[in-house]
Amino acid sequence: MLKPILLIEDNPRDLELTLVALERCHLANDVVITRDGVEALDYLLRRGEHAERPEGNPAVMLLDLKLPRVDGLQVLAQVRTLPALRSIPVVMLTSSREEPDLARAYELGVNAYVVKPVEFREFVAAISDLGMFWAVLNEPPPGSTRHKPTAEPLARLQN
Repeated sequence: MLKPILLIEDNPRDLELTLVALERCHLANDVVITRDGVEALDYLLRRGEHAERPEGNPAVMLLDLKLPRVDGLQVLAQVRTLPALRSIPVVMLTSSREEPDLARAYELGVNAYVVKPVEFREFVAAISDLGMFWAVLNEPPPGSTRHKPTAEPLARLQN
């Protein structure tokens, strides 16, 4: 069972571009969308409208910095303080090139900080690379529910 990608984005244009980019890289992971920090935390903590969602953490969180109600840095801080969520890879996906934002994100334990490219092709390439790395190539922590391909099909091809 593949773990979903959690996309936390309030800008409709950036949301649409990110979804198009993820679709173009043909990932099998579902994408769960939340539009502010409160909703993201509700999803992660399985409360409110997300109380009935299946157990398990997302494969990766693509987290915008500037969000309504609770900003991305506050979401990151809460995720990193909760043992059940601490191991989720978090990619800050933002338009901010401000050094204090970058420094604070890394202080709080972000795994990657990516500035959204302005050019559409660059944006699609960046999202595709992120999705492929975190959802497919990255080794998840022990106990993950992600299905791992076995070496058996490869062995049959080599014989």
